[in-house]
Amino acid sequence: MNSLLLPLLILVLLELFEAWWQRADTMKGVLEHCYHYYHKSVFLFFLMHPTFYFMLLVILSTHILNGWMITILLLKSVDIFFKIALMYSLFIQRKYDDAIAAIIDQPLSPWIFLTGVSLYPFLLFYALT
Repeated sequence: MNSLLLPLLILVLLELFEAWWQRADTMKGVLEHCYHYYHKSVFLFFLMHPTFYFMLLVILSTHILNGWMITILLLKSVDIFFKIALMYSLFIQRKYDDAIAAIIDQPLSPWIFLTGVSLYPFLLFYALT
């Protein structure tokens, strides 16, 4: 039980860190926070997503690669690369569709940032049991 509790606790803490630094009122604000780190260094931007690397460490240390683990990695990868694509179109190309502009300027619920905290630990629990 202790071997299961430690990775879950670490994942929750790392998810809270990611939720903390990405928190903003709109999706455009989230992308601005992300672009701040991306503009400094793309490697720094990737390092600001420690849950992805922690999941890789869990997979390598437990030798468990099942559907739940793949789901976590897939969701994390899509999240990171979707942010990169949006940042590229917003801040580098400076052109994007009106539909995207309408979506990214909508206010976000403060609870949306805790989605990862509520989703990924459960997926990891199922993956490890």
